[in-house]
Amino acid sequence: MAKMDEINRRILRELTRDGRISNLDLAERVGLSPSACLRRVQELERNRVISGYRAVLDPVANGVGFVAYLGVGLGEHSKAAQEGFERALQQSSEVVECHNTTGTIEYLLRVECADLQSYKIFHTEVLGTLPHVNSITSYVVLGSPKDLRA
Repeated sequence: MAKMDEINRRILRELTRDGRISNLDLAERVGLSPSACLRRVQELERNRVISGYRAVLDPVANGVGFVAYLGVGLGEHSKAAQEGFERALQQSSEVVECHNTTGTIEYLLRVECADLQSYKIFHTEVLGTLPHVNSITSYVVLGSPKDLRA
């Protein structure tokens, strides 16, 4: 396991901001030599502290004009019902995040669609047809003043 000292935390902060930063620039920002910085990054990768790198996409440029979070409750609380629901969501390109939660609902979804009409079709023809779905509560995103997802 990689030691989580202040330098490793700074490395992770910088890589979160810009996963394509050069090792030379990263080393300068965190106060290490390039070779020491590279060794630390490689150790963080080997230990799966860093599990991958992603591109941050512009939703509008990709045709996404509607984002909502959905609370989904299931009518049956069995392992088979949960697995069936999760399998069905794997087939849906509109669902970009699915979290199994505790509390009054079983799932929290992040759904991205082109527009309100596309969302209505997804809501009715995908979620509305899944067995065991008992409730759907939609929270439409109006803006995202802070979003650190990569």
